Amino acid sequence: MDELRIGSYSLRSRLIVGTGKYKDLAETRAALEASGADMVTVAVRRLDLNAKGGDSLIGYLKQAGFTLLPNTAGCYTAEDAVRTCRLARELGIAGLVKVEVLGDPKTLFPDVEQTLQACRTLVEEGFTVLPYTTDDPITARKLEDLGCAAVMPLAAPIGSGLGIRNPYNIEIIRQTIKVPVIVDAGVGTASDAAIAMELGCDGVLMNTAIAGATEPVRMARAMRLAVEAGREAFLAGRIEKRLYATASSPLAGVIGSKHG
Repeated sequence: MDELRIGSYSLRSRLIVGTGKYKDLAETRAALEASGADMVTVAVRRLDLNAKGGDSLIGYLKQAGFTLLPNTAGCYTAEDAVRTCRLARELGIAGLVKVEVLGDPKTLFPDVEQTLQACRTLVEEGFTVLPYTTDDPITARKLEDLGCAAVMPLAAPIGSGLGIRNPYNIEIIRQTIKVPVIVDAGVGTASDAAIAMELGCDGVLMNTAIAGATEPVRMARAMRLAVEAGREAFLAGRIEKRLYATASSPLAGVIGSKHG
């Protein structure tokens, strides 16, 4: 599969996965390896800063060679998000950051105004910024104009598993902006990931869809295959949709055919 470029980063896999909600570190490791992902996202506020070495999540991720994407999960203001990213930089795990500024704890929808404010500050401070945002094309364009390295519109509410609720907006975003478009949040199963890629998105980020599955490792493998298949289908170019049938075989030469 062709590489995904985000800023100065190159990724072989277009699947980005989260590290939360697994039952233990062993399951986390197995699922991440099965996913084939190069980049994983970690919630800075939930890191155990006292854990050391390969027995810690960060220790394992660094040893395994993953590209780390610290995120600002749990932040509700631009100030908190910026502070969290600065902390990640101090810990030596930032440079690349996923900005997530939530509007309320029930829907977990992004607060667009606060997101824009946080992204402006972080871009000015030299971070490579990937913002979690709504599926609004205008907001996506504003984020690109600020200098964000990619935009990450939601497919549906975080953890809902509803799949892409508004594929038309996602497609408009893809056609409107030049930076990578990575669908983030709401993916429930492999077909959702494949659809995102078939729409022409550059990647998919997910956590609950894998970690919450009955068999997380098997689902991680399914998601890897779905992202690869969806990307290949997009590059191959699907046939045009038609209202009526079109014969697969030519009618010329068929016995009894007017075309014979």
